Order: sequence, then structure tokens, then C-alpha cells
Amino acid sequence: MGKRHEAAAERRDREFEGFVAGAAGRLLHAATLLTGDRAAAERLVERALARTWACWLQLRDEDPYALARLELVTAYDRGWGPLSPRARRGGGVLARLAPRERLVLVLRLVEGVDEEQVAAQLGLPVDRVRALLSRACTVMRSGPAGPGGGPAGPTGPAVAAGAVGTGRGLRGLPGRSRAEGGPR
Repeated sequence: MGKRHEAAAERRDREFEGFVAGAAGRLLHAATLLTGDRAAAERLVERALARTWACWLQLRDEDPYALARLELVTAYDRGWGPLSPRARRGGGVLARLAPRERLVLVLRLVEGVDEEQVAAQLGLPVDRVRALLSRACTVMRSGPAGPGGGPAGPTGPAVAAGAVGTGRGLRGLPGRSRAEGGPR
């Protein structure tokens, strides 16, 4: 390999290392919310970053984080091999949600991806994305199940909403009426 090719390869490596340093934590956070399992989340992020690396030279003006997130979402949504059934069902704060609901909630509220992009990434109509998010928010607002199957207490939903990473608590969850203190 010539000096020019070596210099280009070194520059590419440095750029990718810088990207990983800045993006890996955010990707890991999203993956952990999706899987509820740190080891499975790390495998998802590793796969997403490996696939991003494979496309690195072709990115041109594209956002590498958007590509890495898309790779992560695709792997999770398709039930990529090393995900255990437990990780696919998910654990943690979002354990009560179905995998697609969890995915839509994380993409919309944690990652801030707009409805149209989520719909395109998942191959769903926008109305279906809205319905999944609405149901996910309803489930999360209801709080953890108590001994009788009802909400465990007044702090359940606030804890759940804050743990999703919105930083807005209950007021930030879509679907709340203005009278309840939230946006509509």
C-alpha cells in the first residue's frame, strides 16, 4: 500500500474511533432500554458499530450516528441471533412493553426520531407508529403492577417516565390532556 493510502486509512481509523467515542454511550443506553440486559445491549451495539464501520467510506454526507442507530434498530427488530429470548422480551423499566412498543418509545422519546423516520425504518404506516407509542405511553403511565394487578402507587409512573430518559417526567409523555398538565 502506498503512503497516500496508508494516510487515508489512518485518517479513516481516527475518524471512526472518534465517532465511536462519541456515539457508543448513547447507542448503549438505547440498546439497554430495548433489551433490559447489559450483555445483549453490548452485543447489539457491537454489531451496529461493526456494520457502520463496513460502510464508513461510503457515508459521504450521511449521518454516521443515524446509520449506527438504524443498524441497532434493525438487529433488535429482527431478533438478531445472540439475543436471548429474555433479552428479546426485554427487562428493566420497559419490561411491560411489547418489543415493537419498546422500540417505538425509545426511538421517539429517547432518541427524538420523528414519526415518519420511525415508520420508514420499521416498515410501518405512520398511524401504526402513533398507535404503538400511544399504547406504550399508556402502559408506562399506569405504573408497575401492584399486588392486586393495579398500579403500585403514585410514584410508579413518574419513576418509569423519568427512567426512559426524557427528563420530562409524566408531563412529557404524549397523550396527556392539557388539564392533566401535559401536551396534547
